[in-house]
Amino acid sequence: MRLNSLLSTTARWARAALALAGTVLLTGCDLNFWRMDGHQSTIAVDGPVARSQRDLFYVTCWVTLVIFIIVGSVLAYATIKFRARSSADEHAEPPEQGHGNPMIELGLIGASVLALVIIAIPTLSAIWYTHDVPEADKSNAYDVTATGYQWWFRFDYPNEQIPGSGTLNTSNELVIPAGRPVRIQLRSVDVIHSFWIPKLAGKVDMIPNRGNFLWLKADAPGYYWGQCAEYCGDSHAVMRFRVIALGPKEFNDWLNQQMAPARNVTVAGAAAAKPQFASYRKDFKQNERGWSDRFELNPLDSWRAHQEVDAKGEDAALIQQGRQIFNAKSCVNCHTVRGNDGSGINGPNLTHVGARTTIAGGLLENTPEQVARWLRHPDQVKPGNKMYYGVNKMAGYLKLGDDGFPVRDQNDNYVPNITLTEDDITALVAYISSLK
Repeated sequence: MRLNSLLSTTARWARAALALAGTVLLTGCDLNFWRMDGHQSTIAVDGPVARSQRDLFYVTCWVTLVIFIIVGSVLAYATIKFRARSSADEHAEPPEQGHGNPMIELGLIGASVLALVIIAIPTLSAIWYTHDVPEADKSNAYDVTATGYQWWFRFDYPNEQIPGSGTLNTSNELVIPAGRPVRIQLRSVDVIHSFWIPKLAGKVDMIPNRGNFLWLKADAPGYYWGQCAEYCGDSHAVMRFRVIALGPKEFNDWLNQQMAPARNVTVAGAAAAKPQFASYRKDFKQNERGWSDRFELNPLDSWRAHQEVDAKGEDAALIQQGRQIFNAKSCVNCHTVRGNDGSGINGPNLTHVGARTTIAGGLLENTPEQVARWLRHPDQVKPGNKMYYGVNKMAGYLKLGDDGFPVRDQNDNYVPNITLTEDDITALVAYISSLK
């Protein structure tokens, strides 16, 4: 009997050890699995709003941990103290049942109320703090409007007016002043989205026909990952964006650069050039989603590098050809390149798209290879995207019928509206990369 009990106990401890070992292996052999400082960490935060929400989470965790320890200890004590030690104990009559101890029951009720009060006080304080910019900082707050589309974000800067063009707006990369509160008005043009920058602020919904807002502040210059946190259709999982916080001078320099018209690279009397783009690879794998080592090591420095113009490495004739294709293929119907062509609002503003680190709604790194991949197969990269299927009865890569839906032929295949050759794509990549 004792041998069987010993073997059973040994087996239980062995299973527990195996479970612990499996947990360690699932962390990728990184024993420092408590670090939790990934791109979208809610623990390693860089702003007062996210810090307030994290601290509230910690309070809840500590209270529930105490409850767990107390309940678990009582359960373990009762299990060991009153366990059946013999066959007679297993078949014994249950003891006489009573109502219970009134003092214990009242004590448990009081303890539960106390636990709720301990959680409620910081909860109410955090709700009050995160609701709006503190009164002392309101005069220094910077205003931005974020609008959710399927499946990308538009950012408008109402304080920055461009003569003849209206409000400054950009797409998928929100640039803000570091160390200054930013009030973000949240809007949606189609379905419910949710705006979330884990390291700076918690998620808030973008609801059609209803205004909403949040505020945040970045402690220091940095590069932050954000995404939609509310299911909104086919490509919800890849509806992403970035937030770049800059110091005062660098932020003002960026504003001045964004308010200028798009670069216009021309060659007098140039004929259509044969596409030659050094960093473009036709054999680029369609399922490749990697990011460059430079970006991974320091995304903020990578973003700064994207702001620089390398005129020596440009093929002006190829860029001019890409601009012509951009017009001929009706890209101007949905996109704006201020100072060059187009005034579309159905797609992201591309005036300075070459200065961004991401494309396709924050999904891909902005490199010639990834831009080419996006232009070649947007439906494979981002399912359901409107550039491919059309939007607001405006055709994209597919032809639309009078009902606004893609047309199919007699074999039930989609009828194309825009077709791009490899040479077209190479020229478009050169043009898009030049827009800084």
